[in-house]
Amino acid sequence: MTETIHTTKATVIPADIKEQMIYQRAVEAAIWGLPAVNYQLMFDELVKIKGNFNQVVIWPGLLDWKNQTLTPNQDVIYSMAFFNTKDVGPVVLEIPPADSGIVNGSIMDYWQAAIEDVGPGGVDKGKGGKYLFLPPGYDKSKIPNGYIPMQSQTYQGYTLMRSIPKSNSDEDIRQAVSYSRRIRVYPLSEASNPKDTTYIDASNSVYDSTIPYDHRFYQVLDKIIQAEPWLERDKAMIDPLKSIGIERGTKYNPSTRSQELLSSAVKQAKAWLEVNYESMPPFYEGKRWFFPATEETHQSILHDFSVADSYPTDNRGMIYMMAFFSAKHIGEAQYYLLTLFDRNGKPLEGNAEYRLNVPANAPVTQYWSMTVYNRDTHTFIRNTKAMGRSSQTTGIQKNSDGSVDIYFGPTPPASGEANWIPTDPNGRFEVLARFYGPKKELFDKSWKLNDIERI
Repeated sequence: MTETIHTTKATVIPADIKEQMIYQRAVEAAIWGLPAVNYQLMFDELVKIKGNFNQVVIWPGLLDWKNQTLTPNQDVIYSMAFFNTKDVGPVVLEIPPADSGIVNGSIMDYWQAAIEDVGPGGVDKGKGGKYLFLPPGYDKSKIPNGYIPMQSQTYQGYTLMRSIPKSNSDEDIRQAVSYSRRIRVYPLSEASNPKDTTYIDASNSVYDSTIPYDHRFYQVLDKIIQAEPWLERDKAMIDPLKSIGIERGTKYNPSTRSQELLSSAVKQAKAWLEVNYESMPPFYEGKRWFFPATEETHQSILHDFSVADSYPTDNRGMIYMMAFFSAKHIGEAQYYLLTLFDRNGKPLEGNAEYRLNVPANAPVTQYWSMTVYNRDTHTFIRNTKAMGRSSQTTGIQKNSDGSVDIYFGPTPPASGEANWIPTDPNGRFEVLARFYGPKKELFDKSWKLNDIERI
């Protein structure tokens, strides 16, 4: 894979050893804290639209550019529930059976570490169930029969749920939205007579959880430290954070000079993570597609970050620099491949034109899709009317051999807009390939996705 070396122009030069240590520790704090900062930014956006914990925020239709979370999926119906068990105790998440619809998703803690998956690819295997999000140290002997316990190390957490339409037709989308609204959230203490679940419609708002790479990053990080007890695995960060002004139980009030140092440090952290991002090993030998998580990170997620002699904070930070959500059992319900480069190893430029040939018989039981994101922010390109194309896109054109050509560029190809994804001529872009209901031919690589070609 072609690697682009990133350098960050020093906006601030540390004046002495004290400032140098603040700078260095701020870099490490940013890499370590990215998953939780990512979470907190999404929750803060919910609060802005009058939502709160233990409710469901929903986008009742296919997403448009106003959803400015990191690499979301425009072909499914999104809903999210942010839990907080600190005051109300265990919280119930009811997932409906896969009868009139299908939901794929995961329940995660504050650090976006997956506790378990839900739906046909999760614990309930499509039968539905009552998942129970438990606070730290909860006595499991108190759990009534009929619940699926989700033991969390944090009071806060969330679940990402995606209701899968059978197609992109208006009726199928309506049914997928209706299915999403069968999801329920309520405290266990109210289980005998739960109130109606509150649904917060986010579709009319710009829901912007883009990572701020300046001193505001550390303001968000401070919220995390104040909100949750320290996890045993992270106590080595107590002193480094204290040296940059973040301490549990103490008001965060950095000086103007500290803000300058921190703003420079978080940009350096981003540059390091970008180097990691652009040097991931290819999924197919000699090609440009890659899966963004290392096997070490995969094992850490499977084992709640308790693998001996392992704590992959660099790869974890890289993942949450460009995405949110973590599946517990990746590859069972969905799988992802990313590319940042064309066939010749050149970055994907928004002012150029490209073609991707998706071979026939893609190995999925549900659908495949290709989605374009802003390369710098990893969000949908703003003010774009179409962010992707999929095997479910109405009117998508197939070739005589069953393959599909997808076009990328600032203007549509001569064949029209059916297979075209617009790009921003003023920046670079990246493409995320999704495979829902992946089959073995994807993983044994007997079916291979072609590289993107510049036209």
